[in-house]
Amino acid sequence: MRLVLVGPPGSGKGTQARLLHERLGLPVFGTGDMIRDAIRRGMALGKQAEPYIAKGLLVPDQLVNELVADLFRGPHPPDQFVFDGYPRTLDQARWFDQFLAARRLPLSAAIQFAICDDEVVRRLSGRRVSPTTGAVYHVTDRPPKVPGVCDLDGTPLVQREDDREEVIRERLRGFHQNTDKLAAYYGDKGLLKVVPAVGPIDSIYLKMANQLTGRA
Repeated sequence: MRLVLVGPPGSGKGTQARLLHERLGLPVFGTGDMIRDAIRRGMALGKQAEPYIAKGLLVPDQLVNELVADLFRGPHPPDQFVFDGYPRTLDQARWFDQFLAARRLPLSAAIQFAICDDEVVRRLSGRRVSPTTGAVYHVTDRPPKVPGVCDLDGTPLVQREDDREEVIRERLRGFHQNTDKLAAYYGDKGLLKVVPAVGPIDSIYLKMANQLTGRA
């Protein structure tokens, strides 16, 4: 099975990717993690991407695509996979299809996690993080025992800058500009599976599994 997961930040696609790995054994790749690893290891592509990351800008398609290509050129190229958050743009999707076709590894499906912007804002703007332990809480969904304080060491919790509502809504605007085109592209190919990203985690996973097996 070869899947790409599409959804805004806060849609839970990372959680569902983890479940696909745990329950089906599918290897999961996220280009954000791949870029950070390339930077940490001092790779040439990482050095090219680092200035964009430092400025909070999107890494150009060509660099991201080349990083993905390197994954498949390695000693153990995957023949099954889940890509979390890639492709991000229509140009990336077209390139990835051509790249996979040359290796006779066509996509099985593109899963779009459907969620309204207001729910994304609620989820992300409610997050609070301990600056010392890294523990993550939510003011309503997963509150600490004492409001505003980490359960583990009593440190005051903070809201990350990118979890502020105005920042989230700006990220969502950019996301929609790309994702609407991606959804149409994969829909035309008959690959798009739309999964409502609300409700219990296992319920969302079951909806996704049913879509993939044709039971939905």
